[in-house]
Amino acid sequence: MMDFLESLEVERNLSPLTIRNYHHYLERFNAWFAEQGYKSIEELDKDILRKYRIYLSRYVDEQNRTLSKKTQSYHIIALRSWLKWLVKNDAKVLHPEKVDLPKAESIPMKFVSAEKIQRLLDEPDVTDDQGLRDRAILEVLFSTGLRVSELVSLNRDQIDLDRREFGVIGKGRRPRVVFLSDAAAEWLERWLDAREDNWRPVFIRFSGKKPDLLDDGEQMRLTTRSVQRLVDKYSRRARLPIKLSPHGIRHSFATDLLSNGAGLRDVQEMLGHKNIATTQIYTHVTQPQLRKVHEKHHSQTQ
Repeated sequence: MMDFLESLEVERNLSPLTIRNYHHYLERFNAWFAEQGYKSIEELDKDILRKYRIYLSRYVDEQNRTLSKKTQSYHIIALRSWLKWLVKNDAKVLHPEKVDLPKAESIPMKFVSAEKIQRLLDEPDVTDDQGLRDRAILEVLFSTGLRVSELVSLNRDQIDLDRREFGVIGKGRRPRVVFLSDAAAEWLERWLDAREDNWRPVFIRFSGKKPDLLDDGEQMRLTTRSVQRLVDKYSRRARLPIKLSPHGIRHSFATDLLSNGAGLRDVQEMLGHKNIATTQIYTHVTQPQLRKVHEKHHSQTQ
């Protein structure tokens, strides 16, 4: 299994986080597999796989928590990827094409209009540094559609405030360029100008022990959980109709682009989606345009 995990890093260039997750999912499979008395992955067949899926479906941990359908899918995806790698390396194992993925749960997409986003942006008290930071975070999220992991990974030397753009390495190690609105660039510049340190991270925490100012400041980098908490805090203060998350701001960014005439392919590039099918979850935005197209182009009878 370790050779497979190394191949994810070397051949597929997956992120350390993704490799760690694959390791976790496969460790769970191997532990269950061994408990059933099996000694080699070559013994796996469709009947054993069915039993493993039942095990995942009924799994309950020490805190009485179960596995969501999505998490169950991740376990099967990891196993299928391992089998693909084994087949590629001439192992006599269950063919990965015989491993079907569970049906994904339908999760409603949460987003709000640009007017409601403006209410959110106006919530932080920018008379202090923390409020200034939070305003810059919210502005950058809505201007760029960044994933929260991409946001917290930003370093000062990435940002070009003159050109109002910068490059990021997103999911699947795919590079893309994102753009700052005038407002986002202004608030980001105000936040950086207010800093007295030379730490690399663009967004830093205020609590806890602080390193020397000459340090690179890596330990001061804001976490994804902190950004999620602050977005939730300001969305409640703004009395938004839904509980908004950083990913909800990303959805709102895409929805706003499409509502104002952007093409699906352009939005795909700006979001960093590998497949256009992923971007098509936003087609709800284009549906109102269909009536106008119908009225304009369809022959009307009297």
